[in-house]
Amino acid sequence: MGLQDSRIDSIQASYIYSNEIEEKKVYSFLKRKIDFVGALMGLIILAPLFLFIALLIKLEDQKGPIFFKQTRVGRNGKVFQMYKFRSMVIDAENILQKLLDRNEVSGAMFKMKEDPRITRIGKFIRKTSIDELPQLWNVVKGEMSLVGPRPPLPREVDEYTEYDKQRLMVTPGCTGLWQVSGRNNLGFKEMVNLDLEYIKKRSVLFDLKIIFKTFREIVASKNAY
Repeated sequence: MGLQDSRIDSIQASYIYSNEIEEKKVYSFLKRKIDFVGALMGLIILAPLFLFIALLIKLEDQKGPIFFKQTRVGRNGKVFQMYKFRSMVIDAENILQKLLDRNEVSGAMFKMKEDPRITRIGKFIRKTSIDELPQLWNVVKGEMSLVGPRPPLPREVDEYTEYDKQRLMVTPGCTGLWQVSGRNNLGFKEMVNLDLEYIKKRSVLFDLKIIFKTFREIVASKNAY
């Protein structure tokens, strides 16, 4: 059994209780300050890149929108609109219903390596995770954090067990332990266990380590599709 398997097994049988969330009030205060300043600076610095990507999306499809917003489930089950650069065809959500039986991961999420809904520019921005950058606005608004569990879709949450719902106890993030530990090479069960491990271990230093590893993953462009 490898280190990754041992880590997952050690957390799987345990539950996270509300007092474990409440006791990190100082961390939560600092995290929000870091999130706001970091996301705001990111939006300003990356503004030229945003304009360039917007131009590429419009050149490929003049009728479609630049941004894609989708209802996601955040902390304590609160829903919000999450933003991305549009990387799929306009009617992607309708086409999805025809592709559900071709899901390549187990559990309550959909992943497909050769997804026919993805546009040409979409393949590039998804591979480099550029499509996720508009979520910095969600961070500024306080709906998301720079680091945390990825916010699920409502239909995914409908399939959650009580154990799975523990990942909704904290603010969702743009990146997290799952993304730097294998991402799409891991199944739903592994994702949940990694998210719960993050919730138990979370600290400012741990968040910074995950952000650093995220940049490394983006440069390598591994495990993203």
